[in-house]
Amino acid sequence: MTIQLERRHLAQANRHIAKAKEHVARQKLVIKKLVEGGHDVHVAQSLLHAMEGSLSAYEQHRELILQRLQNGED
Repeated sequence: MTIQLERRHLAQANRHIAKAKEHVARQKLVIKKLVEGGHDVHVAQSLLHAMEGSLSAYEQHRELILQRLQNGED
């Protein structure tokens, strides 16, 4: 893969991470409001864990891209 293509992938990965972080933060607020209202949060917490898993996967993918870029530029 070319360095230019890897850089585009890195930019895309960064966008995915930023969006995933927004979703996680928003879901934490939803859970807080549910708790304050005395509602069950089981499903909301399950969704949060799934979102956090996706965020982790995006971050791992970004690390792979960064490694490829480092190896390609050395």
